[in-house]
Amino acid sequence: MTGVARVFLGGGSGVIRLAVEGDEAAIRACAQTAYAQYVAAIGRKPAPVLADYAAQIAANEIHVFVDAEDRVQGFIAFFAEDDHVLLENVAVLPSAAGQGIGKALIRFCEDESRAQGFGTVRLYTNEKMTDNLSIYPRLGYAEIDRRVEDGFNRVYFEKKLTTKA
Repeated sequence: MTGVARVFLGGGSGVIRLAVEGDEAAIRACAQTAYAQYVAAIGRKPAPVLADYAAQIAANEIHVFVDAEDRVQGFIAFFAEDDHVLLENVAVLPSAAGQGIGKALIRFCEDESRAQGFGTVRLYTNEKMTDNLSIYPRLGYAEIDRRVEDGFNRVYFEKKLTTKA
């Protein structure tokens, strides 16, 4: 899934594009700063901080939101898995939070999924990331499961996609 989208937000605009090798350091820094607030609650670094971003970039699984100067402000990792798309990770720099970048990235994932013929997007979050537990339902995601994986208590969500008018 390699689409590109120009995004207009209340405070400006940006572009969502496929991540390239040169974006890896910025993606890693974004994940580290975005998830730092959860380390104490979880008791260790959240899984997204430990991800193999180089492999995900090489597999075309990461898209970045960049500003007018092509600086990464956030990213999303998603890929096809059986009959659905797994939205594995979405993160926004704390300095760019509250501008709608995260929602734009999720909407991009949904649009790309729909364009590829998928009718469902699934995602998971850590149960200690309580903000996410309220955000995802507001975006149309329904909780479908809770389980422990790799020592993390995860909450799974799913959204059935509708045809866009």
